[in-house]
Amino acid sequence: MSGLAAVLFDMDGTLVDTEVLWWRSTERVAQGLGHALTDADAPEVVGRAVEDTAAHLVRVSGGGDPYEVARALTADFFDRVEAGAPMRPGAQRLLTALEAQGVPFALVSASPRLVVDSVVGGSLAHVPFAFTLSADDTDRTKPHPDPYRSAAERFGADVRDCVAVEDSPDGAASAEAAGCGVLVVPSLLEVPASPVRTFARSLEEVTPELLRGCLGAVTGVPRQDRQDRQDRQDRQDRQDRQDRQDRFDRSDRQETRPSNSTTPST
Repeated sequence: MSGLAAVLFDMDGTLVDTEVLWWRSTERVAQGLGHALTDADAPEVVGRAVEDTAAHLVRVSGGGDPYEVARALTADFFDRVEAGAPMRPGAQRLLTALEAQGVPFALVSASPRLVVDSVVGGSLAHVPFAFTLSADDTDRTKPHPDPYRSAAERFGADVRDCVAVEDSPDGAASAEAAGCGVLVVPSLLEVPASPVRTFARSLEEVTPELLRGCLGAVTGVPRQDRQDRQDRQDRQDRQDRQDRQDRFDRSDRQETRPSNSTTPST
């Protein structure tokens, strides 16, 4: 390891205050499906990819098409973001400090490219990101490790020399599975602790020095523990793929099942 190579920022709830907007979009779409959103839905909404939240709404409401629900969520969220998404407290100061020290940084988001481009062209238009990654840019998005591994590769850096800044359980899980140092600044959901996660109450507390310290948390974890976590993540990935395939198979069987229009005899 050779020091802090890059900082990888999550977008929603970390750099910009959009998690509340996403909740309101989900709430509106859920109402259209006959479901009243509550705190019990939060783990399937906050920090999740659009497709994951859409699948959850279809599941709990018992109706709707996942693809159409995802389109409705994206459209509503985009409209809200276009109206304005303020930066989180301390975000500008931290970005300025990193730029002054020559530390490169990128945006790694689970939001669709449409939404990322809207925010980067609006609230974050002045921020000199090296590049941005959206949910559309990798085969799998958070909580899988793909986005952060891809970002490290684009920097030409060892992922262990990168620090991810996250606010949600799924985002932290993604960064940790990738092998990054992880700084967590929680927003709407509590994020579980782990040996490689450093916590701050606000970006106002975060400095480049604190981010460098996050790399020490990664190196302090025994190699076998890191391998065990990766093995668990790989098993979970395989199970997730199997679960998705099972859902598709059940859906196909339901769509092809002939309807019984025979009138019962009396």
